[in-house]
Amino acid sequence: MSHGRGRADGAPFVDTPARVPASMSIRLALLGDSMAAGRGASRRADTPAALLADRLRDDGISATPRVFAVAGAQSRTLGVQVERAIGWRPQVAVIIIGANDLIHHTRAGTAARDLGDAVRRLRNVGAEVVVAPAPDLSALPDIPAGLRPVLRAASMLLRDFQIVAATSAGAHVADRDHATSATFAADRTLFCADRFHPSSAGYAVIAEALRPAVLAALGARDERVARPRRLPQQSAGAPA
Repeated sequence: MSHGRGRADGAPFVDTPARVPASMSIRLALLGDSMAAGRGASRRADTPAALLADRLRDDGISATPRVFAVAGAQSRTLGVQVERAIGWRPQVAVIIIGANDLIHHTRAGTAARDLGDAVRRLRNVGAEVVVAPAPDLSALPDIPAGLRPVLRAASMLLRDFQIVAATSAGAHVADRDHATSATFAADRTLFCADRFHPSSAGYAVIAEALRPAVLAALGARDERVARPRRLPQQSAGAPA
């Protein structure tokens, strides 16, 4: 899988954030591989960044999305993306990662540890983080039947490790029950012409799977911001 930011015809989507006044908007960063960037979508409006912004708008939330995802990204390369995203100071960061770790046979524990490190760095600067774990590669249309059980087992193992690492680091996990896998396996129109990346219709499914976790992240952020700071207690006998 070659992950990169581009349209269905291979041309790149230039990252230009929506023009929304900062005071009326939350900053939404997308990190990870080319699925985070929307490769395979027919239009920019069908990429995860645009679809999530549209759905948040339906919920009364203005979002300025920015894509930091990089072609071919693996969990071990998230650090560079995180560094760039931190400079933008997003309120919410969505990480879609794992497909390239599977393709390159990265150990599940190693990939999960790198993911957890990325989540912690984002959390340390005040961002809420949503993680979409690895896809089930056995759902791809052209996988031989005999190989599907092996790919499914590897995909599920990585997902399990990712979910534990992400949750431990303070992230919200999207599609935890992996319902999207069955949806993609049953409908080949959810894949684009390369029969690997999602189509525009496929990204709509992914955006719906991400939406509840992003809303939960925003709710957690609102609670954290509204929570009053605790004043340090004076020691006994200290002057008033």
